Parts: sequence; structure tokens; C-alpha cells
Amino acid sequence: MNTLGKACRTVLKERLQSAFKRSASQTPIEKTEWDAIIVGGGHNGLVAASYLAKKRAKVLVLERRKVLGGAAVTEELIAGFHFSRASYVQSLLRPEIVKELKLAKHGYSVIARNPSSFTPLSDGKSYLFLSPDVEFCKEQIAKFSNEDATKYPQYLQWLSKLCRLVEPFFDEAPYDALYDDISRLTLAEKWSSYRAGFHLLRESVSSRREMTEFFELLFSNSSKTLKSWFHSEPLLSTLATDSIIGTMAGPDTPGTGYVLLHHVLGGDWSYVRGGMGSLSQSLASVAVEAGAVIQTDTVVKSILVDEIQGKVKGVETMDGRSIFSRCVLSNADPKRTFLTLCPKGSLPEEFLSKIRNLDFRSPVFKINVALNKLPHFRCFPKRQTFEGEPTTLAAGPEHKGTIHLGSDNLNMIEKAYKDCSAHHRPSAVPIVEMTIPSAVDPTLAPRGQAVAGLFVQYVPYDAPWEDNNFKKAFVDRVFSLVEDYAPGFIESVIGYDALSPKDLERVFGLTEGNIFHGALSLDQLYSLRPVAGYSRYRTPIPGLYICGSGAHPGGGVSGAPGRNCSKVVLRDLKRNAEGLSLQRAFSLWKR
Repeated sequence: MNTLGKACRTVLKERLQSAFKRSASQTPIEKTEWDAIIVGGGHNGLVAASYLAKKRAKVLVLERRKVLGGAAVTEELIAGFHFSRASYVQSLLRPEIVKELKLAKHGYSVIARNPSSFTPLSDGKSYLFLSPDVEFCKEQIAKFSNEDATKYPQYLQWLSKLCRLVEPFFDEAPYDALYDDISRLTLAEKWSSYRAGFHLLRESVSSRREMTEFFELLFSNSSKTLKSWFHSEPLLSTLATDSIIGTMAGPDTPGTGYVLLHHVLGGDWSYVRGGMGSLSQSLASVAVEAGAVIQTDTVVKSILVDEIQGKVKGVETMDGRSIFSRCVLSNADPKRTFLTLCPKGSLPEEFLSKIRNLDFRSPVFKINVALNKLPHFRCFPKRQTFEGEPTTLAAGPEHKGTIHLGSDNLNMIEKAYKDCSAHHRPSAVPIVEMTIPSAVDPTLAPRGQAVAGLFVQYVPYDAPWEDNNFKKAFVDRVFSLVEDYAPGFIESVIGYDALSPKDLERVFGLTEGNIFHGALSLDQLYSLRPVAGYSRYRTPIPGLYICGSGAHPGGGVSGAPGRNCSKVVLRDLKRNAEGLSLQRAFSLWKR
């Protein structure tokens, strides 16, 4: 057992428990004058809370579950086994957040994965590894095509250039031509909106070819893009998985080119030491140290709006408490925020119509599995056992990264998508991304055993998931697929936690089970996210903001929506400081 990792997790947990106890001993939250209430303790809500509290705003975070983090959580679902129950790898977290909030001092640590991906083929003999080591990748790809091996470094450089084009847009509120209060934007806000555009204009002048290729990728399908570079499988299919993860689309669907780019913006994917919940705990630690109050197991029933002024005035909890605040930030997705939490009549019908029509289709089914041993893949000879134990396989390179199953080639992925979309049923041969984080972080499972996550596509939201027999039959189908690549997997299963799209909605509050708070389609990006005119984190209700993944720049554990939203909120708090006591107003203006 990695005692250092376990000790760090224990210290962080004790620190948070102590902070929560101090919060609980203060004045009851309903009797405090709050600057900001944040609905939902997901990672974006915690990021926003940290930035606001560091600027001396009085911040309250209300989380409906007993565990913080939203979809970025670590849960001990089976005794001794700690799972990243929903999100499971990290790459997109903005480096500015790590640096500005000093997350490393609060326990945040990542484990690099090398190799980063492993694609075994169904013939039981062939496989492809990819790694941060480009020379190693070339050797692997050369098994299938020398030409593709030569092109691979050029492809990485090309993607890197395109990432540099789009990345500045991630860290600012979008330019929104339909924003109805643009005259009130400060000079700083106007500059922040135009800065990314100036960057793109400058790049378009200096590199017209790259700009053309950027727009071609943006509007293209990933299959077309990848085939313009490579012709060999399984390289094509392995790279294509980044373009369809969490998306009800196949490699041939227009727009998946952007999804591919979105998932490579952060660089190499890694595991968070202690599971994804460790990131959320680190963010919570920053927030409470700065003075924020976090209360779990508190369900927000509705957002309170002043009927006369039409402004937000706080929230009402499910137990009947009214908690008042100068503003409210919703970390819930747009449909849950505007169609469920906001009172009827408080929003324009035209706006609500756009929200209702947002694409929230989800193809995702997640299975968390406790194993009594690591799986052995057919394409590898058995290696030595773990420290001489006769029944336990030692962790090898095939266990350390993302394992792609059911995706030997692009056609298999496209067929799985069409099987679900055309026939409105779970794919007969699903696509599986398997991760075994305990192979590199032994604090997650008992000695010699393992935790595995199976991220599965494609399934429809409205299948009869309430029928336990139907749900179990699909789990069995997924396990049988894994068994085809790794014989003995099924008999190694100790227990599992299966999450259909409806379970993801019920447990994590993700409408229709959509992990991105709305599809990353071109009509739901940048100044169109969540809808045109309201992409700058403000909403039709003054004082109500949206800070979750349903806002720009979208899904993934990036923290960017929370950080960007906090900037907007701080400007508004300063602007609207009149009417407060001199001491409170001066505190806000000093920020």
C-alpha cells in the first residue's frame, strides 16, 4: 500500500472536516448576508467559490449530495475499493487555476500515464500502444504502417498549433453580439472579449494555411480529418475515440472534428492521485481557507427572485429555509437551472424555448468494477506474478493507460453509433474505454486487487433502464466484450456499480446523463453556449449566473467556466456595491 498517498488523503480529509465544523459553528446560514450563493459543489462551483472568497466575497456553497465534487468524486462503493465514480482522468484543468489557487499545497497531485493508451485487437495477437514518448509511438505505429509512423510527429505538431489558436478563447467570457447590455461592459470586459479575437486575427494574417485548416477541422468530421493524415488501423480508431467520447455521434458525424480538438487541448491525460475526488477536495480546501462556507447534504429547491425588481434574492432549500444573497451562481446544467430551479414566470418564454431545445442526448453508460486481480489480455504472454503471489498478475504497461476495446477500426465505432441511433437501442457491440487507475495508484484498492472503470458507448437515455433485467443484460454484454480481450475477467469481478444515463441524471444531476451539460456541437459552443445573448455567464435574471459546464467553454474537468464566471461576478459586485454599508462596499471595491 502506498502509505504516502494514503496519509496525504487522510490529512486533506481531516482538514476539510475541521473546516466544515468551523463553518457549522458559525451563525446559521439563513441569518447571514451572503455576497454569493453557489448551487452545486461540483468542480466548477468550487473553482468559482475559491476565486470569489479570495477576493473577500462572502460565499456559500450548497451541495445536495453528502460528497463534494459533482462528477469529480472518489467514492468507496465497495469496502476497500475507491472509485472515480464518474469522471476518471484529468487533462483539461486550466494551468492558471492550478497555479493561482496553489492547488499542489492543498494536496492536488497527478500521476502521468506511460503508456497513455493501449488498443488490443480482437485477433488476440496485435495491439497498439501510444505514449507521450513520440519515438516509442513511431515504433508502435510502424507495426501497421511505416508511412503513418513518419507522419505521426507532424500530426502532433499540427494539432498543437491548432490548440494554440483556440486556447485563448477558453479563459475569457465570449464575445456575444446579442448580449443586450453591452453598453454596460467595462473597458476591461470589452478588452477581454476582443483579445481572443485579435489573437485569431493576428494568427490568420501570419498563417492563413493554419487558419484554413482550423476551420476545416471545426466543421468537419473526425474520420475525414484523420484519414487525411493516416490510413492504418488501429491508429485511426484509437485517435478517433477522443472525437466521440460523451457525444451521441460517430466519427463520420460533422462537428466531431472540434470534439477531437477539445479533448487534446490539455495535453497528456493523467490520473489524479487518490481519484478525481482529490481534486475536488483540494479546491474545497482552497475555498474554505479563503473564508467560503460549504454545506453538503443540502438540496436547493428553487432560486428566489424578487417579484417587484425581478432580481435574484437567494435560494430556498428543500427543508424550507430561505437563504438570501446578492447573487446566485448555478453550477447545475442549463436545463436544470432554468427549467427546474427558476420560478415560473421569471424568464422570457423565448429564452425558455431555446433552453428546452438544447441537445442533451447522452450515449454514456459507466461501470465501476472491483476486481480480485488485474486482467490478463490475450495479446500478451503471462508475466511474473506480483511479488511472488501465484494468483496475481503484476501490473504491466497495458494496465496503466486508457484501454480501447471494441474499436479495432473506425467502422466498428461508426457501426456501434448507428446501431444505437438508428434502432434506438444499446449498441450490440459497444465501445469501451477501460481504465485501471489502481495499477499506478495502489491506494485505491486492497493489495493485489484492482479498481477498473468502464466508460461505455452507445446507449439511449430512454431505454428501459428501470428494468433490472434489461440493465443487467447490458452489463453482461459489456463484461463479455472485455472477456473476449481478457479471458478470466468475468470471474475476477468482486462487485460493480452500473450507471445508466438515467442513473447519471439521478445521482449527479446530469440532465439526460449528459456529462458535458449539453452537447459540444457547433450550435452550442462559444457565444451560442448555452444560448446566444447569454453566453457571458449572466442570465435574463439579474444576479443569476451560470458557472457550470453548460456555459463556455463547455464540458470536461477544466474549471474554466467557474473561473471565467467568477471574474464576471466580481465586476458586477463592485459595480453594484451602492446600498451596502460603507465597510462592505469598501471591502468589495478593494478587490
